[in-house]
Amino acid sequence: MPILTTLNHWDHGFKSPFKSEIYYINTTRFSDLKWGTKNPIMLADPEFGPTRLRAFGTYSVKVSDPAVFMREIVGTDGEFTMDEISFQIRNIIVQEFSRVIASSGIPVLDMAANTADLGKLVAAAISETMTQYGLMIPELYIENISLPPAVEAALDKRTSMGIAGDLGKFTQYSAAEAMTAAANNPNGGGGMGAGLGMGMGMAMANQMQTGPWGAAPVAPPAAPPPPPVEHVWPIAVDGAVTGPFSKASMGRMVTDGALTRDTHVWTQGQDGWKRAEDVVELAQLFTVLPPPPPGA
Repeated sequence: MPILTTLNHWDHGFKSPFKSEIYYINTTRFSDLKWGTKNPIMLADPEFGPTRLRAFGTYSVKVSDPAVFMREIVGTDGEFTMDEISFQIRNIIVQEFSRVIASSGIPVLDMAANTADLGKLVAAAISETMTQYGLMIPELYIENISLPPAVEAALDKRTSMGIAGDLGKFTQYSAAEAMTAAANNPNGGGGMGAGLGMGMGMAMANQMQTGPWGAAPVAPPAAPPPPPVEHVWPIAVDGAVTGPFSKASMGRMVTDGALTRDTHVWTQGQDGWKRAEDVVELAQLFTVLPPPPPGA
């Protein structure tokens, strides 16, 4: 048959113009693939307010429809590996994870207990997109959801305060322990240790007299609130920074035309440079108009 086929195509130079190619696609599951957020995800936490967090985990992928995968992904590539598409899959996972976790409404402190449900939500959210590529995500795991180091340090302090319980009772207990240790230390300075113990004992006796069985302690007068801090703003014009200027000075600059709505300003605590009309404290400078003149 090969010889007859070759002779049959003598008009094509003994080479058949009809050729076919056979591709073998591995439909097994590719597991232990990594994903993670490159940049922190911003979300509004019901307890902590605006919060940034990161997450990472693993997933598995397999070809569910070889024909669609062949048509949409492989194309004319003679050899196509999992590494060539894993980067795109990671981007899809991170995008859907950011959307799901921002709209879930789950507090940050409860996310560790809901990682399994969040993984299922993310897998279901990306299934439609993956189907268009002839792929499916059988498993998606969230290994860790972490907060910025400064927030984690604040949470550790809050946990320590919760373990200590009532700070007043904890202070009394610490003072009693120190007094006992000073009294039991014969080489700890003699008179100094005795005086320290006597002073602590008198302080505790005074506190007991003014406690529940004695007269109510007189609360010290509350300190007046600190005066509000007046903001000042540097101004950027043509790449040069001038100032800073107070709000009153900037009001005169608006009148003189030296400050417009599009002028970029910045102040401490502000996230980057902003146009003057986008700053709440300065926007009113452009809307205050003088009353109409007499007789108008």
